Amino acid sequence: MSFTAKDVAALRQKTGLGMMDCKKALTEVGGDISAAEEWLREHLKGKMEKRTERATAEGRIGIHIDNAQAVMVEVQTETDFTAKNDLFLKAVEDITNHAFGLPAGPVSATDEITKRVDDLRISTGENVNFARGEKLEGGAFGHYLHHDGKRAAIVQIEGTADADLLKGICQHIVFHDPAGVSEDDIPAAELDKVRAEAIKEAKESGKPEQIAEKIAEGKVRKHLEQSVLLYQKYVHDESQQVKAILPAGVTIKRFVRYTLGM
Repeated sequence: MSFTAKDVAALRQKTGLGMMDCKKALTEVGGDISAAEEWLREHLKGKMEKRTERATAEGRIGIHIDNAQAVMVEVQTETDFTAKNDLFLKAVEDITNHAFGLPAGPVSATDEITKRVDDLRISTGENVNFARGEKLEGGAFGHYLHHDGKRAAIVQIEGTADADLLKGICQHIVFHDPAGVSEDDIPAAELDKVRAEAIKEAKESGKPEQIAEKIAEGKVRKHLEQSVLLYQKYVHDESQQVKAILPAGVTIKRFVRYTLGM
């Protein structure tokens, strides 16, 4: 035998697979651990493909921020038990760090990401998917990742703001789910619909045209206060809108919000 029990243990540690699978793989490749990993991946591929239709309702979100760059990814699996597994958490960290090195924009599954996902399918026995990712560049960033790893947000700003404030804004984004940063992010057709419905309702109740239009503008304003980040009441101080807590010279450029599976 060209390998030892320590080699089997090392392969088990790397793959999360059972002793017999690891021993068979090492036997087939003459004791080379790297080759054994590839052998396992190739020979278990059929089993992995059978899992791909199973629902993936659990998982984790990963975030990495450094040097005016930020990335957020979502990796899904079948059970929360697996999503809390150290191998899964390490793979999410690895995928996040890999995505950090990619160009700005939506993150697609690279060969390296696909390999890590395949490794997880082998080691966990569950279907695992790389769901999505987003890479941002420029300015400064704040972030918040909920303790369960299933909800998260990144905010991108121009200017300088305290890290705790930016975390608070991200918590607000997670829990209030704004549709955009400002009114410019809300489709004109959506606001026109709110306005038209309000005018129609006011006229049907007997209000004259001028009053109906004022009521409609109030409804549009209320719609913006509910759906636009800058106009929403800040989650940590509802006496103020989010725009009122921003330091002078700070503007919010963009945010990304993920909820697992949504």
